[in-house]
Amino acid sequence: MNPEAPAGMAGEAEAPESPAPACVMCFNAADPTGAGGLPGDIATLAAMGAHALPVTTAILLRDSAEIFDQHALDPDVVVEQARTVLEDITVTGWKVGFLGSAEGVSAVAEILSDYPDVPLVSYLPNLGWLDDDTAQPYLEAFKELILPATEVLVGSHKTLTDFLLPDWDSERPPSARELAVAAGERGTRYVLVTGIHLSSKGAEQFIDNVLASPQGALTGEKFEMFDTSFVGAGDTLSAALAALLASGGELHAAVGEALAFMDQSLDAGFRPGMGSVMPDRFFWAVPPAEDESDATAAPDAPATEEPPTKSPARRVH
Repeated sequence: MNPEAPAGMAGEAEAPESPAPACVMCFNAADPTGAGGLPGDIATLAAMGAHALPVTTAILLRDSAEIFDQHALDPDVVVEQARTVLEDITVTGWKVGFLGSAEGVSAVAEILSDYPDVPLVSYLPNLGWLDDDTAQPYLEAFKELILPATEVLVGSHKTLTDFLLPDWDSERPPSARELAVAAGERGTRYVLVTGIHLSSKGAEQFIDNVLASPQGALTGEKFEMFDTSFVGAGDTLSAALAALLASGGELHAAVGEALAFMDQSLDAGFRPGMGSVMPDRFFWAVPPAEDESDATAAPDAPATEEPPTKSPARRVH
């Protein structure tokens, strides 16, 4: 180093910058409870090691139990949010959640069409809280404009059945493959169907989650049913999958990892209010509880008046 040059001035070798994490642009609603929507996307992407580029499409009025109303943003505002960021930052993944209105769907689809090689994970939540005059145009626009660009469509078995096969009249529920065929007719490559109830003897307490293509089921995981209601699970799963695909993960492995992440987030969930349980996306950051063997390892250690404060053990399955 030149002894006459102050430290940090020109001439001193600069430390190389760390590489940026995978950047995922997520289009979703602002959820003031933090359970789902954009807050859920941001927390999940951060927990998965990706960087969120959140674009607000609507503002939800809700508590931890239910959604009361929503205010969709002007589509031009949605486009301006996204285009401003896209001119500056390279996006390696998309996550689509609730887009507010049929016009919002059209605006987002136009943006997506400019980046056909970037993988898109689309999540379709249950929109039963919307009135029919808003829901029907929204779902039709989603079907016509978002599905053709979608790599993986994520949703519960009931929601995807109502959306993709509204005229299904068989006594048996449609399979994941049949849902994938219906989505494939719109251009979607895969569906990730959650919450499939198993009716075989001895399996009633489990639900299945299946990734399928029009050719058949590809992979999935069965999880034991939780005896509680959750909010934010679908956004957690779809955002986790978007993060893994944006980072270059192979689809089958990414689905398995995303399902495991969702399951563990729900297993460690918490109830901050009077409504549903919310996922803890940072369950892995909680230190483990002291093992009994640790407590007896030093019998000569002096007793303390109060035990040290520790987070409770979190069961992971």
